[in-house]
Amino acid sequence: MPLLDVRNLTTRFHTRNGVVHAVEDVSFSVEAGETLGIVGESGSGKSVTCYSLLGLIPQPPGRIEAGSAIFDGVDLLKASEKQLRKIRGKRISMIFQDPMTSLNPFMKVRDQLIEPLELHEGLSGQKALSRAIQALEEVGISEASKRIESYPHEFSGGMRQRVMIAMALITRPELLICDEPTTALDVTVQKQVLDLIRDRQKDLGTAVIFITHDLAVVSEVCDHVNVMYAGRIVESAPKAELFRHPMHSYTRSLLKSIPAIQKKGEQLYTIPGLPPDLSNPPKGCAFRPRNTLGNAELCLTDRRPQLADKGHEHFVQDCPGCLAS
Repeated sequence: MPLLDVRNLTTRFHTRNGVVHAVEDVSFSVEAGETLGIVGESGSGKSVTCYSLLGLIPQPPGRIEAGSAIFDGVDLLKASEKQLRKIRGKRISMIFQDPMTSLNPFMKVRDQLIEPLELHEGLSGQKALSRAIQALEEVGISEASKRIESYPHEFSGGMRQRVMIAMALITRPELLICDEPTTALDVTVQKQVLDLIRDRQKDLGTAVIFITHDLAVVSEVCDHVNVMYAGRIVESAPKAELFRHPMHSYTRSLLKSIPAIQKKGEQLYTIPGLPPDLSNPPKGCAFRPRNTLGNAELCLTDRRPQLADKGHEHFVQDCPGCLAS
């Protein structure tokens, strides 16, 4: 029985300019202690998928049109706000992409760390403060008893991200969602943050959903990978299987775009064009106009491709043009 089981999640935004099909028929599961990577370009539906699970989609204009997300017997998509408040921040936590917009600039770090302990565990006073200091020490912030009295702007970008990790893990959640937590960091700090998340995951036995556009990060931290494009999963497989046998032309394009694997002197490969407008999604294969590694002439035009089982827990959309090499 997986810790989280998502089936046929569909989320749309009803705007003045039409309906944006942000997430369409997405299914996946996460086991306890597992790290699931969700990878794709900006606008592919990665963040909206996870925000939908926690009830963080602004409604209106957002609306969860269909699906279920079972977490310990509770359907998160149909849970009341009261039920979600008990789960969100306690049993499921999230690290957001930009800590400067997620941390309150008017509150000391101490108050922001203590808040989830007061809400979910009824702790206050010295007990809560001791837990908060310990949480900062565990994420590698020196002189934590002094730094906890600082405001967010008094920390560097990497240190702010460590504070966000401490906040997310202070209640020892069963599931941690990381929304591109290393995007704004330099390579050295990025490595430190990834190692920190992995170490804390091992200590706590936490399952992790890691949202990213960086396949190099995926190769380092994830056990299983879902590749998303135009609001849908186009390929899903265990990490080793995906990197060894990428089937969909979009997955192959993402891998080919990694600078480190380019031959010296060769021009860096880039995926041409832009993702489709999801307020007017194509009827057939969404990747057809950008398909340079498959055969665009064979791409479906009469129906949307569906995930097909290729064995070894490997699923890929059944578009002949995207499967061609």
